[in-house]
Amino acid sequence: MLLPVDLTLGAVLAVLLASAAAVTALARLRPPRETLTAGLRAAVQLAAVSLAIGWVVGALPLLLLFLLLMYAVAVRTAGRRLTPGRTWWWAAAPIGAGVAPVVAALLLTGLVPPRGIALIPVTGILIGGALTATVLGGRRALDELATRHGEVEAGLALGLPPRDARLEIARPAAADALLPGLDQTRTVGLVTLPGAFVGMLLGGASPLHAGAVQLFVLVALMAVQAVAVAVVLELIARGLLRREEAGPRGAPAPSAAGPPPSGAGTGGARASRGRRWALRRRSRTLDGAEGE
Repeated sequence: MLLPVDLTLGAVLAVLLASAAAVTALARLRPPRETLTAGLRAAVQLAAVSLAIGWVVGALPLLLLFLLLMYAVAVRTAGRRLTPGRTWWWAAAPIGAGVAPVVAALLLTGLVPPRGIALIPVTGILIGGALTATVLGGRRALDELATRHGEVEAGLALGLPPRDARLEIARPAAADALLPGLDQTRTVGLVTLPGAFVGMLLGGASPLHAGAVQLFVLVALMAVQAVAVAVVLELIARGLLRREEAGPRGAPAPSAAGPPPSGAGTGGARASRGRRWALRRRSRTLDGAEGE
């Protein structure tokens, strides 16, 4: 056993959690309450899972319900990280599109048996990776569109469709969500020894077997995260996943690219016509002055 479950472990965990909250508060990174809440929730949830997993692994219906619960929590978490509006449920698409094909392939090929003791950890790792990629890619894309909405409007003025105009701006930012997974895979064994590798070694597996399993996990995660980022980027580019809600009486919501131009609306159109008339009058005046 790697760590003894006793009062010493509890005391060390409490000190580490308090230290993390104190640093985030002093550096003004995040509210310290978020760190404390996350740590306490992790303790409660892991305790509950530890008690329930013995029942789940022995019955297929309970196993399926547990996997659906994991998926639902991931969708809710990712959706609320991306938007406070009603479009948060679209986060189900990138997570499901990334995880479902990989898990289905593993079951059909027999690499992972349909037993809870094997399916739960593998699916949990993949869902967690898709959750992280969806949140990072989606938030970066939405932030970039909000910051550079003028460039999106310029693309529309040049004749680009709204989807293409948003993609040109959001794609490089969303692609950054793949960097953590790529760096972890490139430096595995040289910088870090991931949990799956260490866990199998502690469980008595050979180093070769543990390395093969860890390689499989890393490659599967890269595939899942690539699909998740691609899907969430497409949803944002099409305006399906956005931060703004529809206006009164079903009026269309402002696009993720930012607010409408200042000349929009009847008053804006009149002001625009007035400016054009003034510019033409000034041009005629200058031409007359040059002719004299």
